[in-house]
Amino acid sequence: MGERIMQAARCPTDELSLTNCAVINDKEQLFEAHVTVRNLAHKFVFTLTRHPGVSPGSIAFSLPQRKWAGLSIGQEVEVRNYTFDKSKQCIGSMTVEIDFLQKKVVDSNPYDSDKIATEFLQHFNNQAFSVGQQLAFSSFDKLFGLLIKDIEGMDPSILKGGNSSSKKQKIEIGLLLGNSQVIFEKSETSSMTLVGKSKTRDSRQSIITPDWNFEKMGIGGLDKEFSDIFRRAFASRVFPPDIVEQMGCKHVKGILLYGPPGCGKTLMARQIGNMLKAREPKIVNGPEILNKYVGESEANIRKLFADAEEEQKRLGANSGLHIIIFDEIDAICKQRGSMAGSTGVHDTVVNQLLSKIDGVEQLNNILVIGMTNRPDLIDEALLRPGRLEVKMEIGLPDEKGRVQILQIHTAKMRLHDLLAGDVNIPELAVETKNYSGAELEGLVRAAQSTAMNRHIKASNTVEVNIETAEKLQVSRLDFMASLNNDIKPAFGTNQEDYASYIMNGIIRWGDPVSAVLEDGGLLVQQTKNSDRTPLVSVLLEGPPNSGKTALAAKISEDSQFPFIKICSPDKMIGHSEIAKCQAIKKIFDDAYKSQLSCVVVDDIERLLDYVPIGPRFSNLVLQALLVLLKKPPPKGRKLLIIGTTSRKDVLQEMEMLDAFSTTIHIPNISGGEQLVEALELLGSFQDVERARIAEAVKGQTLWIGIKKLLMLIEMAAQMDPGHRVSKFLSLLKDEGGLGSSARSNSAFDKFMAI
Repeated sequence: MGERIMQAARCPTDELSLTNCAVINDKEQLFEAHVTVRNLAHKFVFTLTRHPGVSPGSIAFSLPQRKWAGLSIGQEVEVRNYTFDKSKQCIGSMTVEIDFLQKKVVDSNPYDSDKIATEFLQHFNNQAFSVGQQLAFSSFDKLFGLLIKDIEGMDPSILKGGNSSSKKQKIEIGLLLGNSQVIFEKSETSSMTLVGKSKTRDSRQSIITPDWNFEKMGIGGLDKEFSDIFRRAFASRVFPPDIVEQMGCKHVKGILLYGPPGCGKTLMARQIGNMLKAREPKIVNGPEILNKYVGESEANIRKLFADAEEEQKRLGANSGLHIIIFDEIDAICKQRGSMAGSTGVHDTVVNQLLSKIDGVEQLNNILVIGMTNRPDLIDEALLRPGRLEVKMEIGLPDEKGRVQILQIHTAKMRLHDLLAGDVNIPELAVETKNYSGAELEGLVRAAQSTAMNRHIKASNTVEVNIETAEKLQVSRLDFMASLNNDIKPAFGTNQEDYASYIMNGIIRWGDPVSAVLEDGGLLVQQTKNSDRTPLVSVLLEGPPNSGKTALAAKISEDSQFPFIKICSPDKMIGHSEIAKCQAIKKIFDDAYKSQLSCVVVDDIERLLDYVPIGPRFSNLVLQALLVLLKKPPPKGRKLLIIGTTSRKDVLQEMEMLDAFSTTIHIPNISGGEQLVEALELLGSFQDVERARIAEAVKGQTLWIGIKKLLMLIEMAAQMDPGHRVSKFLSLLKDEGGLGSSARSNSAFDKFMAI
């Protein structure tokens, strides 16, 4: 083995300094292709080349080589031959950091890393490379400085024409072969723009954290929404960059999450940042942007994008992803020109945001996530493609989603055996229709509080019973108590609302009542089961006091729909026309958020402010109702509308009858048998009294609404038993419930004289 002390020297020519070889005199016969150069305690491996311009006894190095090895001109070094073990030291892949050699000669032109890699392999084939090595390289008529960052050894089977099967090993020194892979990446401070497959080692890896888990992240019921967001917003970022570049595909820059409060918009946005291999997202509340000083609000927007802007200028396409999350984005992005008499601050903030997301100098390394429960307030320019183009509704969770959410919030209790065995999560999910994620979390907290209160002794002081507290378990009864008393869904069924309309029950005084309820049940089944008619509307019309509202409330209650709301005139006393329209629209908007909804529009002529004198009515409310009655619900949602009116003729003139799918007539009681049946069902009179009333009204012409009849019965019931029947019949005649034929009058007068 040759070994010799030699002196370090400069490279004789510029061409030789670009070969990455150490240069010796052409007459030196001692050395082979590769040598080890020892400098003090460190060894460096170089490939040799020969040139007559180098003095005998000297070994010449380029400036990058001398920097790497820490050599000075004239320094003595120990040189000896080096032999590669080709079973272990052949380079499989090598990562090389590239930058312009001369910082003054910088340009923004894109450089194809694939072509650079091809030239590199041709130029440096069969040469030695070490981790940390520095060298100069010429390509595209430019000089580049290279730094070897990482080397992986080649599987020996590849050298024999086989396939790689074993895991590649990291090595410090390796021999570059023609089939080695060279991967170029930019240094952190480089302004160079690289394109091509080889520009980064991680270019084909997912930007999504591999070990993310919905349940661990506290997210339930949003599986479909997450998959839709990934499909739209992250497909281009996960796909190989070279293919994305060839397609001319641009990344999605903005997502708008909207939906009812408490359904997980903020949670989803926060977890999107955690799921991505991106820097910590910037989370800003909309109102925080606004500032009382002129220009400061716009400056706050610019500050949010400053880091992304600077990194894109410096790293170009290799810039990392910057996520900016706007909570309550409707606070700063209202429709421009909508705020009369304002200073125009909101308008300029919207303009600044638009220019930053997709202006002339557009950024490609940002993802803006906006959240709101009022998407109708946001300026439409912000919602076009290229800005917040992915619009995702985060709605109320379905039954499967509610199971996931309840399991997440009870996970710790199950882990520590604090959840009783009688708690059935699927049963709770069925009972919590239209509950949002926040309301389900509140339900679990309320059940926990109910369970804790059992172990608290309240006397003069509040003490915890330690003996029983250790046996604390949250039971099914705790959940049911909280369900009935503590937590009510904002978008659910207000039982107190429609219970007041049927507090006396439904009096089935004859076939007409049974027919109405049967037809109502068919319409409910049609709404549930038919895919062709997602919107079903029915008008219950009939004389005043015939029980239309009670029947509508009964049909809606029996439907068991998760969302039932009654749009009633008594809730809108004192409202202006515009306020009334907005209140009616809000009821319908809330109904669209549920899978199955029922809206009862009660006493339509009162909602319309109709009076026969004039006549007069509110055209604004009429037009709003006409639109809402015909508007189909969003895809996947179903809506049943039940209207009631006592003035069918008026609605006919207003062309409102055509807005309903069908009309059902609700008659008054019109026969003695029906009256007696109603009295028997109500149970206010004894058998003897009912027989006397039946005899008195026999052959009479009757016409009275069930609601009016109930009032007369209760009034007569206040009399002593001997006079109740006569009082009832007298009231019935006075209210116009009895006809006035001569025969019937004589019979009636005879009865009254008894």
